[in-house]
Amino acid sequence: MTIDFEASCLPRHGRSYPIEVGVADGGMARSWLIRPHDDWAGWGWTAEAEALHGLTRERIERDGQPAATVLAQLADVAQGCRMIADSPIDQYWLDMLAAAAGVAAPFAIHHVTTLFDEQGADEERVQAAVSYADGQVTTRHRAAGDALWLSALVSHIRGMAQIVPQPVLMAAQ
Repeated sequence: MTIDFEASCLPRHGRSYPIEVGVADGGMARSWLIRPHDDWAGWGWTAEAEALHGLTRERIERDGQPAATVLAQLADVAQGCRMIADSPIDQYWLDMLAAAAGVAAPFAIHHVTTLFDEQGADEERVQAAVSYADGQVTTRHRAAGDALWLSALVSHIRGMAQIVPQPVLMAAQ
C-alpha cells in the first residue's frame, strides 16, 4: 500500500505538520484531512505549500478530523500492509501525527527505492514506471492522488500494469 502526506510547509520553511494523508492500493485511494493539533500552534505555514495542494488553513481547521481519529482509521486501513512512500519525510509526518495522538506510529514507512532494489529495477524500468503512472493519474499534490500515482508506479514496477486506477474515494472532503 502506498502513502502520501500533504503538509503545512516544507521543513526548510519552518516546523511543518501534516494536514492530509492518503493511501492507495489496487487502484483505489482514500484520504483524510487532519485538523491542526494544539501542539502545532505557531508552526510554519507557507503560501507556496497552500498553492501546491490547494488546502487553506481555514478548510483543514473546519473539515479536518482530530489527529487521533485520523491515525486510528489510517492504522486500520494499513493493518498488515507494507507501507511505501516516495519521500523519507512522510515518516516524519506520520511520527508527528502519532505524537499528536499520544501514541507511537502504528507502522514504519519504507521508501520506494527499497522496492526498486528488491525488484531489480534499473533506471530504464523506473522511468517506464514513472511514465506509466504519469499517464494514469492526473490529480497530483493532494494526498490521495499522489498515493494513487505511487501505487500505479509500484504496480508497474512489480509487473502488474494491467491494474487501472479507479476514481479516488475521498474521506473528510
